[in-house]
Amino acid sequence: MTRTLASRMDRIGTETAFAVLARARQLEAQGREVVHLQIGEPDFDTPSNIIDAGVEALRSGWTHYGPAAGDPELRQAIVDYIRRSRGADYRPEQVLVTPGGKPIMFFLITALLEAGDEAIFPDPGFPIYQSMIEFTGAKAVPIALREENDFSLDVDELRSLVTDRTKLLIINSPANPTGGALSQADLEAIAELAIANDLIVLADEIYAELLYDGEHHSIAALPGMAERTVILDGFSKTYAMTGWRLGYGLFPEWLVEPVVTLMVNSNSCTSVAVQRAGLEALTGPQDAVGEFREAFMRRRELIVSGLNAIPGITCVMPKGAFYAFPNITATGMTSQQFADYLLEDYGVAAVAGTSFGAAGEGYIRISYATSEANLEKALGLIGQAVSALPVS
Repeated sequence: MTRTLASRMDRIGTETAFAVLARARQLEAQGREVVHLQIGEPDFDTPSNIIDAGVEALRSGWTHYGPAAGDPELRQAIVDYIRRSRGADYRPEQVLVTPGGKPIMFFLITALLEAGDEAIFPDPGFPIYQSMIEFTGAKAVPIALREENDFSLDVDELRSLVTDRTKLLIINSPANPTGGALSQADLEAIAELAIANDLIVLADEIYAELLYDGEHHSIAALPGMAERTVILDGFSKTYAMTGWRLGYGLFPEWLVEPVVTLMVNSNSCTSVAVQRAGLEALTGPQDAVGEFREAFMRRRELIVSGLNAIPGITCVMPKGAFYAFPNITATGMTSQQFADYLLEDYGVAAVAGTSFGAAGEGYIRISYATSEANLEKALGLIGQAVSALPVS
């Protein structure tokens, strides 16, 4: 039997937060207590009206195949929502509904890139960006997001990275893992660069409803950008629907058919009952969205002030999402060493900054999508951990 994998498998990465979760579960199975700060998942239950809509859909016969591109009513609701919340103008035919947000990255990058192409991605950033770029054989080009810039990108530096081989630019605002956000001025400069160099932009806006400072702006709303921008969004973060696996993308018209073809060849369609729940999420009461956001804001204040009170740790205030990205360089440890130390010796599960790119060295990512009691406990343990070190 041949047991040789295709060479492309050597180029694909993973999402380290799940590996940290697995190790934390092992420790718990051994009787250890672990505070989970590693997974980017709201700890809230899905709102009851959404659950009821999903159950009713199953009982009403929404159990068969649906259109590969998505339920027509849901696609219309997504267009209405994006127009209302982002000011970007798409048609329902440009909306593709997928089982989660990651397939939008997977399908777009697969359809667009090949060996010899280049794609620019944020570093530190969501690890699947780089993984998928390299999987296609294209060159992944990082644009560093630095603490001194509040983890926004430097447009002049971005401009210097664009070559005649650059085909795709990925932006994420608000961002995972830093919580940074792009300003309107940033987006206007990026749009000018994209148009001048004929770039496709993947705008990952999965945390758009979780921006705490300022107003969210979409690059797709700028003149000339909807025709070259793919908006990635979904239901996991906003509506606490991670396990439902429901995301979507809004595409330029010429990319719709090839991406639908990839969908037909992979997942056929997204669960139609889950899509009916998504329709209720967008069109039903939005009270829970505001409640979630208020809770995250309280937790943000708690975790950042608590981290900054620990000698040897500093943390800028994240503008959005539900992550803190504290600087741990004064501990004298690498990011991975410190994350391992917290988990193994103190039972705090966080993710090394280098799991999100080379520019994440010197940081760890903490998800504050957990209770205030858990955050207070974690802060106490992190304080103990740092006080046991010869902090410089």
